[in-house]
Order: sequence, then C-alpha cells, then structure tokens
Amino acid sequence: MVKIGNINLPEFPLLLAPMEDVSDPPFRAVCKENGADLMYTEFISSEGLIRDAIKSRRKLDIFDYERPIGIQIFGGDEEALALSAKIVEAVQPDLVDINFGCPVKKVVSKGAGAGVLKDIDLMVRLTESVVKSTHLPVTVKTRLGWDDHSKNIEEVAERLQDVGIKALSIHGRTRAQMYKGEADWTLIAKVKNNPRIQIPIFGNGDIDSPEKAWEYKNKYGVDGIMIGRAAIGYPWIFREIKHYFTTKTLLPSPTIRERVDVCKKHLLKSVEWKGPIVGINEMRRHYTNYLKGLPGIKEYRNKLVTLKETEEILQVLTEIEHRYEGYNFERTPIELMNYHEKCPL
Repeated sequence: MVKIGNINLPEFPLLLAPMEDVSDPPFRAVCKENGADLMYTEFISSEGLIRDAIKSRRKLDIFDYERPIGIQIFGGDEEALALSAKIVEAVQPDLVDINFGCPVKKVVSKGAGAGVLKDIDLMVRLTESVVKSTHLPVTVKTRLGWDDHSKNIEEVAERLQDVGIKALSIHGRTRAQMYKGEADWTLIAKVKNNPRIQIPIFGNGDIDSPEKAWEYKNKYGVDGIMIGRAAIGYPWIFREIKHYFTTKTLLPSPTIRERVDVCKKHLLKSVEWKGPIVGINEMRRHYTNYLKGLPGIKEYRNKLVTLKETEEILQVLTEIEHRYEGYNFERTPIELMNYHEKCPL
C-alpha cells in the first residue's frame, strides 16, 4: 500500500495527471470508471482564486465519486499561494498539489509553474508556505530541471521533503524540452533510490502502453505512475495497465460500442457541468481521439464538431456505432499529442 499522508492508495497506484483544459470533471469521471486511482484537477491560479475569478473557482468543483482527488494550484508568490491553499481547503479535497512543472510560456513568464525551476530557494519557500497554511497533505509535481545544465531534481526532492511534502511526481523532462525528445526516467530512479527519500515518488512521461508501464515499473522502481496525454481520448489505459500487471496479457482494444458509450457519457457530463453551449464546444476536441483509427471517419467527425444540439450529436454517435459495428481496432502505442499546443494559456 502507498500512503500520502492519511490517504491509502493501492500497492502501485496509477495517477491521472492534471492537464489544463483536459482534466475537468467530465474527463475525470470516465478515467475514474476505468481505473484511475488518484486524480487531480486542472491547475488553478492562486491569483485567480484570490480575486474570485469565475474560471478559477469553477475548477474547484469536485465530487465524492472521484475520491481520492487533489486540487492543483500554481503561483509565484508565497502569500498568495498560501492563501489559495486555505481557499482550496474549504471544498475538502483529499490533498493539495503544487504545480512546478507547467512549461507554457504565459505561466513561466509570471514566475510560476516550471518558471520556479530557475530558483530552487523560491520553490522551497513557496512549498513551505503552502504546507504551513493547510492541514491537508501537500504534494508537488515538477520536472527534472530548467534545462540540461540545471537538472537539480535530486536536491529539489530532498529539500521539498524536508519542508513537509507527502509525495512527489516527476516528469522526466526539463522545461526546455517541453514535450520533445524522450523522457529520462533515470534521474527519477535516482530520486527514488536516495536513502534520504521516504515519501512516494511517482514517475511521469511517455507511458503509452501497458507493456511500457510494466517495464518502467520494474526498471526504475517508482512507487506509481502518473499518466497524462495517453489518457486523452483513451481512458481505458488505466484498466489495461492493471490487467497487464495482473495477467501479463493484453486486453482487447475497446470495441466501437465501448468507445461510443464512453464518448456519450463524456459528452453528457460535459453538458451537465458546463451547460449546453460550452459543454458541446469544449467536447469537440475529444472526438478525434475517441474515434482514432476508424477508416472514413472524417465525414462523421465534421458533423460532430459542427452540430449544436446534444441530441443530434448523440444520434451521430449512434450512427457511428452501427456503421462500424464489428470493426477490429489495431492495437498500437497511443499517440502522445502535445495538448499544450492548443492550450489557451
């Protein structure tokens, strides 16, 4: 069993990464149903929470069926970050996570997210301010360092543990890499194998198949794996990994019925949570991923991204299910798109 403060997780938990404009309640719901053990909200600006920005407050919506769930905050000011943690406490999440890993320019330029990687002393002060301001377990998600010349994650891990964090998730790239190249898990393993480190260490980056999850689990010895981009349009990745860990066999790819059913559920929850206009508009980014691999799907996809009524979209999805009934999806590693390319930040 893995423990984060008073939170009990399975022996080798699978975490859903916090992803801006992706990890909202509708998306989290379908990932939870497919085996995600711990999930996080989209990251929330500490400044936005303090000034009561509607978008930031909206991201605080969590539901009991999602538990355990963490709310992720970001910012570059100690006082603001501490105050935002107190605001977060009011909605009673299971933990608070601090984002020191987002590489998006607009965040970094404000000295937040991965921008804090340039100043480790500041990172420690920001983290300590949050730990002292809340009774909730505090965790951190970060990267190896700012660039190849400053991969300081080993020092960071020790110092953040010393000020009281209860777990650390590490993306195996620097900020300079963004999502290019291959994630380097060797440094993640060094952190995990450091005898001073007593908190859970979760690895993140490039997990796109059950086989790779098994390989990295055994090769790098982490306490669990955080999955982000591979779950976009493919929430089955969690159940597939768990099945493979148990049986060393691969589950069949989801059928067209399973894909359409989950897509419909995602749509309905999106409309319920965001309202029909925003819910339908923001769901459009997901159809390509849910329907990837179907020959001749472009015509249907064009309909899905132009229709404005929920019932009409549901009808098209039903048509797709009937049209492709019995289609055998080819099992290939999941394409890890750079979702930040379309991120409004």
